[in-house]
Formats: sequence, C-alpha cells, structure tokens
Amino acid sequence: MSAPFKKMNGLGNDFVVLDARDKAIPMSSAIAASIADRTSGAGCDQVIVMEKARAPADVFMRIYNQDGGEVAACGNATRCIAQVVMDEKGRDAITVETKAGRLACTRDGDMVTVDMGAPKFGWEEIPLAERMDTRLLDIRIGPIDAPILIGPSAVNVGNPHCIFFVEDASQYALEKFGPMIENHPLFPEQANVSLAQITAPGAMRLNVWERGVGLTKACGTAACAVVPAAVRKGLSPRKATVTLPGGALKIDWAERNDHIYMTGPASLDYEGALDASLFEGRP
Repeated sequence: MSAPFKKMNGLGNDFVVLDARDKAIPMSSAIAASIADRTSGAGCDQVIVMEKARAPADVFMRIYNQDGGEVAACGNATRCIAQVVMDEKGRDAITVETKAGRLACTRDGDMVTVDMGAPKFGWEEIPLAERMDTRLLDIRIGPIDAPILIGPSAVNVGNPHCIFFVEDASQYALEKFGPMIENHPLFPEQANVSLAQITAPGAMRLNVWERGVGLTKACGTAACAVVPAAVRKGLSPRKATVTLPGGALKIDWAERNDHIYMTGPASLDYEGALDASLFEGRP
C-alpha cells in the first residue's frame, strides 16, 4: 500500500504526518524508522500518526522518533497537528490527545499556543535511577578534577530532559557528549540533552540533542523544560523567549496554574505519498 502524507515542520524540526483516523495504517518501530530515514525514506525527525481520539479531544497524536522508538510528547509536532485540525474544522481552538495527556491548543494568526501542562521535578517523575536533587544532578563531563560540564538540571514535560546551563552554548560539542548523556545509567528511559545559555533577562539560547533523533534544529519540549529549570535556579523569569537553531519560541510558565504555555509557528512544507515498499516485509 502507499499512504498520503504531509511534510511539516516547527522551526525546522520536521515531521512526516500520516492520517489514520478513517483508515488504519500499518505502523511499527521498524516501519517508522524506514519512513524517517533521510536516505531511503521520506526523511524526518519524527513520524506522526493522527488517530481518532476519545471525546472531548479532537485528535490523538502518536509519535515515533527517527530511530523508530515511540515517545509520549513532542511540542513542535503538537503545533503542526493542531494547525491541520484547526484548518479542517475551521476553528482556532482544539484539543490534541497524546500519551502524555490532553493538550489544549489555540491559534492567533500564524502562531499556535499549546498548554503543555505542569512540569515534573521529582526524581521518580523524570525518571532517575536513584534519588537525587533534580536542580543539580551528579553528572560530570570530562576529567574528574577538571570537568568540562557539571551539575545539570532535570525536568519532565512529557519526556525527560537533562539541561546544562553554560556561558556560551556554541563552545561545546553537543554531538559528542549528547549520546553519552542520553544513554547515561541515571536515565532509565534515556533523556533529551540540552545546552542552555542565558543571553538576557527573559531570553536564552538552546541547543538540543534529542533522544532517538540526535542534533535537532528545534525541540519544543526542551524549550518548555528549560524555562522552569532556569527559574528554579534563579536564572530567568517565568516568561522567556527561547531561541533554538531553527528559530524562537515564547514560553510562559504561568504562575496561576503552573502550566507551561508554548507559542510558535507551524508550517506545511509539501504533500506526497509514501511508497508501498516502506510498509512491506517489516514487523
């Protein structure tokens, strides 16, 4: 079988979006990885499958990383799916259901805002393999007596994030130590790894190594995680602009309900059809 798809992106974080609401699409980790492969497949950071949702949600969003692993949350993809469904329904407010929960989405012009819910800070909520203060994890990169990086923070916003605050994010080879931290024994479910640089009050720069993907132009959940992590360390106000290689997101960790509101663009690149060979002979 072949399957129509939309190629979309949020700040360069790109997705292949499949619609399985009316007709089932065979999907597995192997199939997702074959679709995401940038050499032999359509190529993307994540494969997104839209499925029917339980009321009152408007759509269920299933998320597969580039390596085929299924994950619970993706902020940039949520904005893209919200854009698609809003256009279909002629509305500027819908609810997207994910494995991480139901996310209320609204649109104002070209910008989509997602209520990502409240961040989690408990060591067992990240989760970590042992009890630890999540403001300052016992992780060091480099020589024991002169570490290059030390003491990251951890936050869960639907997936686990490990964040190092540094003076200049461009001075570190995230592609080298990102895989080490992603697979560190402290993170039984692996982790997204970020370098955060405070550039001004309420502004920061962020580079992200995304679990199951690698270096990415943007990671919405990482942007959502870094603001509360910075607030807990006294480095930022609750509202901040987070600039990633692909562009900027507005993050508001609202005091009234502790929820994180992420605002940014969503773009349709093109539409196409996946070749039947991507679905054949794969478990």
